[in-house]
Amino acid sequence: MDLDGISSVSSLQALAKLLGDAPDDDDDGDQGPRCSVSAMTPGSIGPVKKEACDTSEVKSENKKTIWNTDEVPEGSEFDDTWDPREQPEYEILFKQQVGTEDVFFGMSRKDPSTACCEDMVIKIKLPETKVSDITLDIQDKVLDLRTPQKKLLLHLPCPVDSKNGKARFLSEEEILEVTLRMTREFDFINFA
Repeated sequence: MDLDGISSVSSLQALAKLLGDAPDDDDDGDQGPRCSVSAMTPGSIGPVKKEACDTSEVKSENKKTIWNTDEVPEGSEFDDTWDPREQPEYEILFKQQVGTEDVFFGMSRKDPSTACCEDMVIKIKLPETKVSDITLDIQDKVLDLRTPQKKLLLHLPCPVDSKNGKARFLSEEEILEVTLRMTREFDFINFA
């Protein structure tokens, strides 16, 4: 078996030069032996990075604040890990508004995917609960529900219109049904 076709001395020397084990012809030889492990690290791959800015340079209105309001995620003020109330069962459904032109003729660009849905329906099972005991707070990305027995802090899968929503309590089934209009970034493309 002839190994000259697979590799040659010049290609091995070029590889050694790349890895830094072999001294370059241009070097004086004064540097001594070089180690390829210390010469090449994952940080040395790619363009040279500028030094990171010092975090003490960040200006804040109040010197005692730790975080800016932009850094705190929405809904974190509701997190209460010490609350002993259990989380109720819930289900998130997506709803479309379709007409005969969508169902029979397929004239619009709607399909059964969630990208073409306008509303989000959240069904929450609340057994042994009265309507007057329910406290519901909805923000753009968070639903906060509290009753004397149950507590639900739900981070929604997409932003919703928190000002215009509908909630109804089905007393026979003991289910709270919350319908929220989704406000996604590219909805103007899907519903044009």
